[in-house]
Amino acid sequence: YMQDTSLAEANSFSPSMTISPSSMINQYKFEDEPELRDLFITVDDPESHITAIETFITYRVITKTSRGEFDSCEYEVRRRYQDFLWLKSKLEEAHPTLIIPPLPEKFIMKGMVERFSDEFIETRRKALHKFLNRIADHPTLTFNEDFKIFLTAQAWELSSHKKQGPGLLSRMGQTVRAVASSVRGGVKNRPEMFTEMNDYMETFSQKINVLDKIAHRIYKEEREYFNEMKEYGPIHTLWSASEEDIADSLKGIASCIDKCCKATEKRMAGLSENLLPILHEYVLYSEILMGVLKRRDHIQSELDSKMDALANKKADKDLCSEEIGKLEDKVECANNALKADWDRWKQNMQCDMRSAFGNMADNNLHYYEECLATWESFLASQTVDRHGEEDSEDRP
Repeated sequence: YMQDTSLAEANSFSPSMTISPSSMINQYKFEDEPELRDLFITVDDPESHITAIETFITYRVITKTSRGEFDSCEYEVRRRYQDFLWLKSKLEEAHPTLIIPPLPEKFIMKGMVERFSDEFIETRRKALHKFLNRIADHPTLTFNEDFKIFLTAQAWELSSHKKQGPGLLSRMGQTVRAVASSVRGGVKNRPEMFTEMNDYMETFSQKINVLDKIAHRIYKEEREYFNEMKEYGPIHTLWSASEEDIADSLKGIASCIDKCCKATEKRMAGLSENLLPILHEYVLYSEILMGVLKRRDHIQSELDSKMDALANKKADKDLCSEEIGKLEDKVECANNALKADWDRWKQNMQCDMRSAFGNMADNNLHYYEECLATWESFLASQTVDRHGEEDSEDRP
């Protein structure tokens, strides 16, 4: 069952795609690319591990692929949350101006679910599954060497790889990340497109955070309403035992409340499975994008400062010209990487939001239709009973 559930989540970028569990490889098309999909990942089977020092969960990661650079067509490894964190940091270091998908936070929001509860573990499993499949679907990240190692290496091999010193790309990434936060405001020669991206993200971040908070509040209130309703129905049943004349009506009301209670539970499940995770994922995405834009600005500001030094004749002309040439290439690469990723991210975000809000509308529609039909049926039965009583009273 878990395997089937995971398959249904496989390509969160293509909700309209047909999923065929029987044939995982070469059955998946990108919506925006003509090639057949050749890498499929499932995260399932969470397992608790208790040691003298800590308690942690590992997840099974199954990879099926037909790519030539993999030695086998199927891999099965176990990974813990820290391994996912390591992968995310390696991707950020290697690709500072690409949009790396978000991971669920280390600790979940208080008041929602307890850590290590089944609900928490399942929520995290889905998020980790989505994280890996977002990377697999990315035209550049999918070919990252650390990603391949994450999917294929046994635990001891991964530990050994993690201990190796950072390479050149990694060191560059760390430098960019360390100083990115020091870039404040706009850079002098920032292209208009990136200023527009910054403005868009500030508005997006504000709106998505408000939506996320309100959705959590609605879910909490819905849960409280559900708990009250669970007590509300049985009271009518108990009362009916001492009210012979209206016993049937009281039992009818109890039955209606019970049906509405079940419908409310279904609606809550829709909120927690479809809407809340999507909103929260994009709250995390908004933070990631702000960071990516800052890193792009830092690369641009490096070029600007060299140009200034050359203009003011404060540096060796030949050396400075060479450095400027390299930095211009670096800025162009960063700009092109971010432009392509931005368009892709925006398209996917709009698709995810349409799907989430469409699901929410469907859920609400079914909920109100179910509750309305339940109470209308009760009213109809009461009308029939009243007419029956009136007819018997009219008879001589």
